[in-house]
Amino acid sequence: MKKISLYAGISCIALALASASYASQTDPVRNISSYALDKDAAGYIPEYDAYPVIANYAALVAENYKQSLLDAKDLQTAIGTLLENPSQDTLNAARNAWLNARASYLQTEAFRFYEGPIDFVDEKTGEEGPEGRLNAWPMNEGFIDYVDGNPKAGIINDTSIEITAASIRENDQVEDEADVTTGFHAIEFLLWGQDMNPTTAGNRPYTDFTVSKDNNDRRRLYLKTITEMLVADLEWLVAAWNTADPDSYAATFKAYSDREALGRILTSLATLSEFELALERIATGLDSGDQEDEQSCFSDNTLNDVIFDQRGIRNVYFGSYGSVNGPGFSDLIGDLAPDLNNRMITALNQTDAAISALNYPFDSILGSAPKSQARAEAEAVITALQAQSDVIKDIGKLLGVKVIVPTGG
Repeated sequence: MKKISLYAGISCIALALASASYASQTDPVRNISSYALDKDAAGYIPEYDAYPVIANYAALVAENYKQSLLDAKDLQTAIGTLLENPSQDTLNAARNAWLNARASYLQTEAFRFYEGPIDFVDEKTGEEGPEGRLNAWPMNEGFIDYVDGNPKAGIINDTSIEITAASIRENDQVEDEADVTTGFHAIEFLLWGQDMNPTTAGNRPYTDFTVSKDNNDRRRLYLKTITEMLVADLEWLVAAWNTADPDSYAATFKAYSDREALGRILTSLATLSEFELALERIATGLDSGDQEDEQSCFSDNTLNDVIFDQRGIRNVYFGSYGSVNGPGFSDLIGDLAPDLNNRMITALNQTDAAISALNYPFDSILGSAPKSQARAEAEAVITALQAQSDVIKDIGKLLGVKVIVPTGG
């Protein structure tokens, strides 16, 4: 198990620990670091000033996390209403709030993969950022609650386990990485239940949340607790990217050299495009044909997962999200290499077009026959995402930075 002890909301102690962790891993001096190619490897690098792009990026990240937190709080309110008055209407409202919160969070995945606050690992303590608590998948739903053929499965039905934030964390992914106890997908499972149908989402009855029936009170408490945990983790991320706080990670990021910061941003975009989306989330499911390899399988929201992850990449490239609209890579590369900028815009548009052609729901794609139209459409998305990543790597070469993408395996 990967022990995680960072969860502490945004208390002063937690923020102090976080600041210490940032300091232990990053050099706030604006000099060339690990993401900058050395002179011999880089060759000719054009002169550029990327600080406006970097500063706007930090503002965009902050804005996106703020929106994700607001939407998560709306989800928390909707779940509170469901628990106060269980009905089909209040369950549907909670499900819709989850879908909305999911859309804003997914766009923040373009800020992963360079050991920023979301997924850093402290080399001294082993503490990790909250990504694994927020978005772990695939998940063994029977580890949390009843499943088809086993009405007494899961922590909720094991009355020997007290339901608290501490016990939920302690049981998270102990013996198997699929034994996920918290985050978006745990909430999703509790709102929708198992998805037993390849053409519709799960259909958990609202009566699972009525008071004092079987283990419903434990299910109610579990859902309330993990939603509180999700909100607290997002509060922590908002604080970490507070651009007005000189001790925040945002301040550290803006203090990097141009090439160090740009290398991190481009590594994030390329990794999300090529490795996480194309390989881990789409190709893995196509290879297995298993619905369990669909990321948001309970709600049948996986197509939106792909759409909004791709939108996060686009947001960063153009420097625009919500009220933030400033210099992006499109401006920097447009000045330095217009043809390369046009290639990237074309790649983004081609990926968007490929995604828009996907059949829905996603689990029907995974279960489709070899050489089917649905499978061909999904494979076209993989190809477009990989081509998009290749252009991002070419941008990295132009700027003299490393773009480090896992190779899988």
